[in-house]
Amino acid sequence: MATAAKKQVLHPHIMQQEGICGGGSIINGTRIPVWSIIKWYKLGLSVEDIIREFPQLAPSEIHDAFSYYYDNLDEIEQDISVNDDEDIFRRVEK
Repeated sequence: MATAAKKQVLHPHIMQQEGICGGGSIINGTRIPVWSIIKWYKLGLSVEDIIREFPQLAPSEIHDAFSYYYDNLDEIEQDISVNDDEDIFRRVEK
């Protein structure tokens, strides 16, 4: 009986590097953690709002952050929990 191989999902806009944001998942070439993009979304910002908040990011980078999140829920939820400081996020004016 053949075994199904686990499909490896690549995220071309996401990286991890020791010494940058604690080694957590970030958008390539930035110090913007994936968890922060997801946190903004969970606080009610639309994808379009997030793109406006991070004009240095391409829409594909934002969407890859969401894709990475859904492929790595436990990791990103843990990062959100560790970094939960809603005062910072409430300062954003909608």
